[in-house]
Order: sequence, then C-alpha cells, then structure tokens
Amino acid sequence: MSEFQNVTIVKQANVYFDGKVNSRTIMFADGTKKTLGFMQPGEYTFNTADPELMEILAGELDVQLPGCDWQTVKGGEAFNVPGNAAFTMKVKTPSDYCCSFLK
Repeated sequence: MSEFQNVTIVKQANVYFDGKVNSRTIMFADGTKKTLGFMQPGEYTFNTADPELMEILAGELDVQLPGCDWQTVKGGEAFNVPGNAAFTMKVKTPSDYCCSFLK
C-alpha cells in the first residue's frame, strides 16, 4: 500500500537521537497507529512496549533483534520486533520507514 486514506496525522514530530531519526504519528479510525519516519546513517537502539512491524521503504540498514544475529534489511523489506524488547539498527544509508504498532 503506497498511501493511507481517512487518517488523522499528529502534527508534532517524534524526534530522536538529536534529530537523526524523526517520524510522524498516523492514527486510523479503527484505533490502530503507525509512524512514518526517516533515519540518517548512524547506530540507534530502540525500546518497544508493543510488538512492531518495521517496513523499510527505502535505504539499507543492519538490525539486531533480541536473541538474533545481525541481519541486513533493504528498501522493500520488513522485520518484526517483539513487544517489551530492545533492538538496535545500524543505518547504512538514509532510510525511509513505516512502523506499525501491533496489539
């Protein structure tokens, strides 16, 4: 899906790691939430509450999920993050993403 319809967008940006990672929150009528964001090259560790689906729309990065080896993810690929976990990404090239929060 290349676009979302009938959504509410939170105007305030989510800014992390001194502005190197930022996103906007999108709310759907059914209560689900996603963020659309952009990451500059660098290494970032995130903590999750709920499980997430991370879709990499463009760019390339390495990700280390809990208990797993590093894996490379490129534009057009995705990975799942468990809830209540930490994961690290080494962003190799500027990367565009969509994060879906799964409950």
